[in-house]
Amino acid sequence: MIQSVRVLILVFLLGLGLIPPISAQKINAKYRLPIKMASSPVIIDGVMDEKAWEDAEVATDFFMITPMDTSFAQVKTDVRMSYDTDHLYLLVVNHHALPGPYMVESLRRDFSFGKNDNFLLFMDPFDDLTNGFSFGANAAGAQWDGQMYNGGSVDLSWDNKWVSKVKNYEDKWIFEAAIPFKSIRYKKGISEWGINFSRLDLKTTEKSGWAPVPRQFPSASLAYTGTLVWDNPPPDPGANISIIPYALGGISKDFQNEGSTETRGEVGVDAKIALTSSLNLDLTVNPDFSQVEVDRQVTNLDRFELFFPERRQFFLENGDLFAGFGYTTIRPFFSRRIGLNAPIQFGARLSGKLNKDWRIGAMNMQTGDVKETELPSQNFTVMAIQRQVGARSNIGAIFVNKQSLNYNPDPNSENPVYSQFNRNVGLEYNLASANNIWTGKAMLLQSFGPDNTGNGFVHAANLKYAAGNLTWSWQHEYVSENYTAEVGYVPRRGYYKVNPFVGYRWFPKSQKILSHGPDASSTLFYNTKGVHTDNNSFISYNVRFRSQSNLATYLIYDFVKLQAPFDPTNSGNEKLPVGSDHYAFSWRTEYVSKPQSVFTYGFSTRMGGYYADGELYTLTTDLGYRFQPYVSLALSTTYNKIVLSEPWGTTDYLLVGPRIDVTMTNTLFFTAFIQYNEQIDNINLNTRFQWRFKPASDIYIVYTDNYLPDPFNVKNRSLVLKFTYWWNL
Repeated sequence: MIQSVRVLILVFLLGLGLIPPISAQKINAKYRLPIKMASSPVIIDGVMDEKAWEDAEVATDFFMITPMDTSFAQVKTDVRMSYDTDHLYLLVVNHHALPGPYMVESLRRDFSFGKNDNFLLFMDPFDDLTNGFSFGANAAGAQWDGQMYNGGSVDLSWDNKWVSKVKNYEDKWIFEAAIPFKSIRYKKGISEWGINFSRLDLKTTEKSGWAPVPRQFPSASLAYTGTLVWDNPPPDPGANISIIPYALGGISKDFQNEGSTETRGEVGVDAKIALTSSLNLDLTVNPDFSQVEVDRQVTNLDRFELFFPERRQFFLENGDLFAGFGYTTIRPFFSRRIGLNAPIQFGARLSGKLNKDWRIGAMNMQTGDVKETELPSQNFTVMAIQRQVGARSNIGAIFVNKQSLNYNPDPNSENPVYSQFNRNVGLEYNLASANNIWTGKAMLLQSFGPDNTGNGFVHAANLKYAAGNLTWSWQHEYVSENYTAEVGYVPRRGYYKVNPFVGYRWFPKSQKILSHGPDASSTLFYNTKGVHTDNNSFISYNVRFRSQSNLATYLIYDFVKLQAPFDPTNSGNEKLPVGSDHYAFSWRTEYVSKPQSVFTYGFSTRMGGYYADGELYTLTTDLGYRFQPYVSLALSTTYNKIVLSEPWGTTDYLLVGPRIDVTMTNTLFFTAFIQYNEQIDNINLNTRFQWRFKPASDIYIVYTDNYLPDPFNVKNRSLVLKFTYWWNL
């Protein structure tokens, strides 16, 4: 561990510029698309009849990414770009390779990439190969937009103001878009951006890109962008201030506790202030997130807390600076902890780029007190900084503070005693080679609490190699018993973990199979005394068909030495004792059908051993049918059968989730989602109507019901009408 700390400190010094960074030639530097000022006004109508498009340069001759990455694409795509003082313009001619209609799910925004004929733009306005923006559309005109981070990940929860139009012809579909310069962030004066274009055609199952991308990487990989060459630096967007007020009214009633009908009327406001073209200040007062889509429930048979992603818009822009620090199960900051049990009063966030090498983020949120539980008013602060190192790697540091205000707990109170403060500081190095073949991370975390309670330490690191046929990785973690992250997500403490993985893929010259090959992995846990506590190991075989369907089968071995009492049914029944050993072999099979069909399906089965020499049988299914492009029907089910000796006996859990998405236009949406969860004995109904009457401005009607399944009594019910408007000053 001491050696790892020394390496991390050395890299940190490199990040500060005390050691000269290593640079690398951009891989696709020879792919260059000139862009010049529009020679005529551009009307966004999906018709290529403006002189500006006649004069624009054309990006064509795309390269195939899948099924093979060694030839030009069979599907022809032509891209033109232009701009004026306010907008970046894009026009794409997506030629048909085969006759027949396009294939899409619906007009739902931020569609599933693999289930739609689509075109996507990936832009890297700092040309740092790491951060950027993505815009696109499917063949029916549904919009896609997201913020890019970690060199190729896209956060589709990010939403901004832009307009587009798709028009279908007999032999092609044309996508035309206008993206305001005020909607994106870029360095003032920069004349070259990283850029790439991705096309997915489901009739031919071909994915292609303008600048070539190896098939083992997503087409979004910023390491493989070409260059957008401006005739003059992009125009300064000028004063860039957006005010986004909301107003809502609602009624609710708690039938289960015989409560009275309650009404609510609230107003609040968000503001987005561009301090520079690449640094943004976000403010919020009395925020409300009632329109946010409900979480998809799962049957919980785990010993540890489950993770549900953040969906609230305020926390999302540049969210990777905060939420991306650490690993999936070691997060010093998890924004869903804020406002979980108390209302958010106000908040501010500063985030963005200082220059090509430095990114910063700072957030402060204030919550009110809750008299019923004596929860005090609390302040949350998180600060993060990143410094690029070499071609695509970076050094990051984070500070997280949770502070209870004017709080002197009574130790004799029956209500919970809350901590006066909890703090975390961390340092990490993110490795990404210029060609993306080597990736990894090394990090250190230290937590602090009052009177040295909650003082703990974390070290973790991983390294991954992915090139051609072979993928392997190594990850290890150490989390001390006292490590505490009250504003984070760390479900397990007091352990050492090692996790090696290796996988291999063959790419045969076959008309049916795209790739196939084995994977093997072991995840081993030890407590801080060195006692072996967990082993989850598997070998699997994976087949990906040219139709884009997938088949995988797994042989799994599990061992657990319980470190805390555990009810294997998670139903409040008798618990297995600390120190008891449990062994199990199981078999799992997964299949996902081809996305081109209007009827799609997938399933996963698990059968084999369980705790206390018991057995667990699991069947999960996902069915979908679409009346494209207006209606999408889905049904997800999970059935678990647990067979144990007494006192548990046999336990059955059913989870059913039918869903309907109706997209009347690409601005008018209706969603109804029902979830029956037998484990918690609840039926939840959530319906949401959304009218996007102007870009990024909406009217929502949200209706929610919770029922007892038997005798089908209403537990609680609510109805909310919400209005938001995006106003640019």
